Amino acid sequence: MSSRFVLNMKICYQCRIEVFVAERVGRSETCPSCDADLRCCLNCRFYDPVAYNQCCENQADRVLEKDKGNFCEYFLFKDSTDAARDVSGKQKAKNPLDGIFKK
Repeated sequence: MSSRFVLNMKICYQCRIEVFVAERVGRSETCPSCDADLRCCLNCRFYDPVAYNQCCENQADRVLEKDKGNFCEYFLFKDSTDAARDVSGKQKAKNPLDGIFKK
């Protein structure tokens, strides 16, 4: 029986570049493009800026530095489709304001 090493395509929160990561991301792993920590809240599926402690997993410990690597046992890397949806949602929120504040 052979073991398989599965790589998944994900998107780095900082540089928006696709990265290939193992199923489990280690705390010290960084983006090959921008050197940002990959196992951090901003890359996690449970991260939500409007939720309590900015996390939808209610059993997770509070993490103050959302962009730094951490030991959270509930960490699940966002799918690339989730990350793309986050960007489009931010753009939709910014666009109406651009019309009001542009000179």
